[in-house]
Amino acid sequence: MTADASNTPVPRDQLRASYEERDAVVERLREAAGDGRLDLDELEDRVSRALTAKTYGDLAPLTADLPVPAALTPAPPLVLKGGMHGATRTGGWKVPARITAHGGMGGVRIDFTRVQCRLPEIEIEAYGEMAGVTVVVPEGWTVDTDAVDPGIGGLRDKTTHPANRTPGTPLLRITGTGGMAGITVRHPNFLERRRLEKGQ
Repeated sequence: MTADASNTPVPRDQLRASYEERDAVVERLREAAGDGRLDLDELEDRVSRALTAKTYGDLAPLTADLPVPAALTPAPPLVLKGGMHGATRTGGWKVPARITAHGGMGGVRIDFTRVQCRLPEIEIEAYGEMAGVTVVVPEGWTVDTDAVDPGIGGLRDKTTHPANRTPGTPLLRITGTGGMAGITVRHPNFLERRRLEKGQ
């Protein structure tokens, strides 16, 4: 029996690049030229290739010999344990590619609404345990919760459909189990949106 080619994952270097991703590479090239890492001829050539790149594989060689800016250096994996008093991540924190959250007795709340994140994907391994895990994501972000075991507490995914994903935003892949209290994934509520609008 022949496997369905449509179900075969496409290698990352063959994925199509977006306008935003091309522009990000052009910005890195201009910064490198400003630092003296590229001469004007190299800059012109690489910028031209970046603007006409079709895939990630076309873009990657253009910055492969340049140092990674500190802002783009991946953060180490994050482990949050609710314990007795709870644990939160909110504000403009640096997002790693992998997060593990244990709700414990106090619960865990992970809020992405004020972060600047260029990661294509973020993996969250969540265990609701006794007090639960809550994940708050901005409008336009997409969440994949297909691999979550609801447990007794259940899974409440209140986010928008993947078709509404904003270009350039990460995909959150959530795994784990709801435990006694469950896992909740949602967009900001009314009060949280008001605070965001006021910059509080």
